[in-house]
Amino acid sequence: MKVTDHIAQAKDTLVSFEILPPLKGKTINSIYDHLNPLMEFKPSFINVTYHRSETMFKKKGDGTFEKVEVRKRPGTVAICAAIKNHYNVDAVPHLICGGFSKRETEDALIDLNFLGIDNVLALRGDAAKNETHFEPEADGHGYAIDLIKQVQNLKNGIYLEEDIKNGGKPDFCIGTAGYPEKHFEAPNLETDLIRLKEKVDAGADYIMTQMFFNNQKFFDFVKECRAIGIEIPIIPGLKPITNKKQLSILPKVFHVDIPTDLSNAIMKAKTDEDVEQIGTEWLIQQSKELKAFGVPVLHYYTLGKPKVIYNVVKTIR
Repeated sequence: MKVTDHIAQAKDTLVSFEILPPLKGKTINSIYDHLNPLMEFKPSFINVTYHRSETMFKKKGDGTFEKVEVRKRPGTVAICAAIKNHYNVDAVPHLICGGFSKRETEDALIDLNFLGIDNVLALRGDAAKNETHFEPEADGHGYAIDLIKQVQNLKNGIYLEEDIKNGGKPDFCIGTAGYPEKHFEAPNLETDLIRLKEKVDAGADYIMTQMFFNNQKFFDFVKECRAIGIEIPIIPGLKPITNKKQLSILPKVFHVDIPTDLSNAIMKAKTDEDVEQIGTEWLIQQSKELKAFGVPVLHYYTLGKPKVIYNVVKTIR
């Protein structure tokens, strides 16, 4: 079932979750252990992130180093299939530009269609760790809009092989990313909104936002999106702060601001347990305000903290 269909049929704000694939070597049981408590809340869908391979140098026996490509968190497509089979809940795989050629993207979409997966979240993805800025594959996409266009082409039966006639038309629901505080590479928010509108016009069906900690920034973002003609659902992405290190890590990695009231309270906390409580209470208040605002879905980035998310959703439901 499509994310947009879930939203259209909902009588109240829905809940969804996002998970990471486990590190290589762990089993699917680590995913089930993570999700089992959260299934109490009957999530409408579960996102599964995708992680490109990393270049590493491993020391050989003779003292020299060998360059190898390592994918630390494989299994996104298989995890989506497992979630769908195990819980009978829709799974939304992230689809990224980095690490994929156009043909590999098409093959991945065909696999997803065969598995009965109806949704994808189309993202450019981050630059590789050894790159100063994002570099597409030799025959890959450089921007999320190009990825969206390829998915849209497939929905219309247009394949990379021009000799394919009357091919299947997988009817994917396409999500795209939005940034209430603008994408860090955009010169300003106005330009970022124009790029977002272009992605919507190219075929995106809903917007999933980057995390934020100030609801007013989300409210303003929605207002500005509507003002330029973006009418599709906008889903807020939410994450708790659970330790002091995140006060510097989150702004650096995700380019988000942390409100003064929240950062001051965290700085005064004496233990991580205290920080986790502060972060939980802040997220509860955020969630209540967003629900009152009328957001279609509250989407929680669980990222190794299912207990915190459980306590938040338990409080607001």
